[in-house]
Amino acid sequence: MSIEDVILDRDRRGISALRQHLPEDYCDRAARLILDHPGTAIVVTGFYILGARATETDGPPGAIVIGDALQSVGYEVVYVSDQHTAPLLTSIVGSRARVIDFPITDEESSKKFADELLSEIKPSVIIAIERCGVTEDSKFRNWAGEDISKYNAKLDYLFADHPNTVGIGDGGNEIGMGNLAHVITTVPSLVKIPCTTTTTKLIIASVSNWGGYGLVAALSKQKGKNLLPSVEAEQELVKRTVNMGAVDGITTKSVYKVDGFTLEENSQTVERLHELLAQQGVTA
Repeated sequence: MSIEDVILDRDRRGISALRQHLPEDYCDRAARLILDHPGTAIVVTGFYILGARATETDGPPGAIVIGDALQSVGYEVVYVSDQHTAPLLTSIVGSRARVIDFPITDEESSKKFADELLSEIKPSVIIAIERCGVTEDSKFRNWAGEDISKYNAKLDYLFADHPNTVGIGDGGNEIGMGNLAHVITTVPSLVKIPCTTTTTKLIIASVSNWGGYGLVAALSKQKGKNLLPSVEAEQELVKRTVNMGAVDGITTKSVYKVDGFTLEENSQTVERLHELLAQQGVTA
């Protein structure tokens, strides 16, 4: 049993079809890239659900779990999203990390904002989890292929020229999926028009949050210390995102679910990752 086995279990979308195109230990490789570049990490998230006019529960919990883990091993963490998700992140992380609201604006202004942000922060690594990425037709599209560009800040510009980036996704339209765009279009159950933004390393998972937890499990292995939250803490994190206005991306409703999985179903992934680390002698 590997981290990748755990985070790809209960695959409802067929994302596992991409696994053969990635290294077997893709979580470990992403973790190694991060740990080889200490300093400041930018963590990007937030996926707008058109049917609910709100951000979704998949993404922010995973981003915060990653951010907390990185802070615990010495990184400065900066979260970046837009007006639909930044307030939620700010409410949850409070004063322990900076949250930047990237404006939803035109190409030129977006590129300028990204360039200035990178120049100011000088991130050693940039991580995207469940963040809609631009397609070959310069649009941002949801699972159904609908154009949601006017609801998305163009965060892809942060990734354009940075050498140390990680993308985490579960459907094909997220930042990082550009690495496998040519393959995604051959899998009928995935999006028809994939994201073209690439990242240095890519993590796929049945649910993007689980990919974030898998990354933290891999970081834990390499640091020799369990950096994962408890099941109870992770459930509370999901609840808080809902209480702050996030919705389940499948039902588009304000319920304690992530991509259709209940809190209890979701917790099985966290539990199994804890068990896997314990088997390998990695403890708190």
